[in-house]
Amino acid sequence: MRMLVIEDDEKIQAFVSKGLRQDGHTVDTASTGTEGLALWEANRYDAVVLDIMLPEKNGIALLKHMRNKNDLTPVLVLSAKSAVDDRVSGLESGADDYMTKPFSFSELAARIHAITRRTQGAAQKGKSSTTLSVCDVTVDLLRRSVVRGDKKIDLQPREFALLELLMRSPNRPLTKTLILERIWDYSFDPQTNIVDVLVCRLRNKLDAGFPNKLIQTMRGVGYVFRADE
Repeated sequence: MRMLVIEDDEKIQAFVSKGLRQDGHTVDTASTGTEGLALWEANRYDAVVLDIMLPEKNGIALLKHMRNKNDLTPVLVLSAKSAVDDRVSGLESGADDYMTKPFSFSELAARIHAITRRTQGAAQKGKSSTTLSVCDVTVDLLRRSVVRGDKKIDLQPREFALLELLMRSPNRPLTKTLILERIWDYSFDPQTNIVDVLVCRLRNKLDAGFPNKLIQTMRGVGYVFRADE
């Protein structure tokens, strides 16, 4: 699934985004309310992790703005405030769940799973979907399953995350740097071949036995999921 983490504390942002990526999700991050709002409005997300105390635009104002636009993307609010009134305020503003800091990642992951499961049948007003279908490939984002034609394909978490990333932008080349940022932390050496290795593994599983090769290399640019082959 594709997640958005809006959190101004660098350590917490890195902690949450790293854990979500390790679970196989694609993650975008923002450090201010303004930046988070711009990302949220420009992209489709399966869930948002939202801090309340943000610079420029606080989390409650941001959440109310999106709910007023009929955006029903599941939202987990994070806050250092533990008072009952603060929890009620967050939930009444449209949050699906509320966690206080500090927290464990395992609980956060479980709560995200719960809110996305609860809302999977709700209309997302074009903002989210539980499946991706491009060419003859269908990805179930909730069950974490992949089928090409009649063949079920078993993928590891990062292979699944890469396929989701590529399928969300069919026919658009993605650079190695972008893939590194979305699938791993930002600390990797851009010259590493870790992206090439992951693409090779995914390609071997997805394209094996099929005449048309969906994942193609664009030399000097990156990789692309060809939807018009």
